[in-house]
Amino acid sequence: MRNINSLNHSKWECMFHLTWIPKYRKKKIYGHIRQYLGDILRDLARQKECKVLEGHLMSDHVHMLISIPPKYAVAQVVGFIKGKSAIAIARKFSGRKKNFTGQHFWARGYHVSTVGRDEETIRLYIKNHEKEDRKRDQQLDLFE
Repeated sequence: MRNINSLNHSKWECMFHLTWIPKYRKKKIYGHIRQYLGDILRDLARQKECKVLEGHLMSDHVHMLISIPPKYAVAQVVGFIKGKSAIAIARKFSGRKKNFTGQHFWARGYHVSTVGRDEETIRLYIKNHEKEDRKRDQQLDLFE
């Protein structure tokens, strides 16, 4: 599956596998936040001319396969998405009407890897990650 896009003077195929976590890796992404957050992340990506090709919100982290135009740095796009989504979450679920400081939803940093020709493998990994995560948690529960 090839996703060759174009700008005025270039053709490009830049896909990245992104992962990031909530602050203190607390299991905050659940219920109403989880349903709301998927739409917010896609809308914010669109604002930077990016496209979320695959994504999954786990209870304690986010997986995303995203296509980013070469005119934007990955760090710029991730910073924009994480910052604006934290503000949107605070407005919707914390009752705050203005931007705020001192409280953060997301932890600092993120993981990124380039996709290259392994797009289908990454898509399957993101889709099946929750099942594998549950299996691992069940195995750990047996030892406690």
